[in-house]
Amino acid sequence: MATIASNVIKKMILYFDGDLKRINHALKVYAFAKSIGELEGVSGEKLQILVLASILHDIGIKESEMKYSSSAGKYQQIEGPPVARDLLQEFPLSQEFIDRVCYLIGNHHTYTKIDDIDFQILVEADFLVNIFEDELVKEQVNSIKQKYFKTGTGLSYLTSMYGQ
Repeated sequence: MATIASNVIKKMILYFDGDLKRINHALKVYAFAKSIGELEGVSGEKLQILVLASILHDIGIKESEMKYSSSAGKYQQIEGPPVARDLLQEFPLSQEFIDRVCYLIGNHHTYTKIDDIDFQILVEADFLVNIFEDELVKEQVNSIKQKYFKTGTGLSYLTSMYGQ
């Protein structure tokens, strides 16, 4: 039987409808988030929240581009939670669970709101992918490392991948 995460991945892929950049970005962030979460000892519901939030973290981009002609993080944070909530409603998840997933999606570019390990790991996973996709230079990577990376696994991945 397929897991909720696999079904959410399917819905995300169908939602992005051929936008390979967005689909691949989401899948990479999901892989890093799941790996960091498991290696950092996150389990149970908190890990499932992290996993679903990582799959859907940028789900607001389509609406942002249609409404604001922009994919800026501030617009993603506005438009993402309603789309995610709609996608998640059909699954046997509590309202509290969905609310937390939507909180992470709605704040994943607001680093001052990091309030727990699931949020921290989502941010680190997104940065690991964005550093590559945005072709950031060593100085930028070092600044991100100093400001935003806290988990041992995330720091290890960052160092191994980007020599920081």
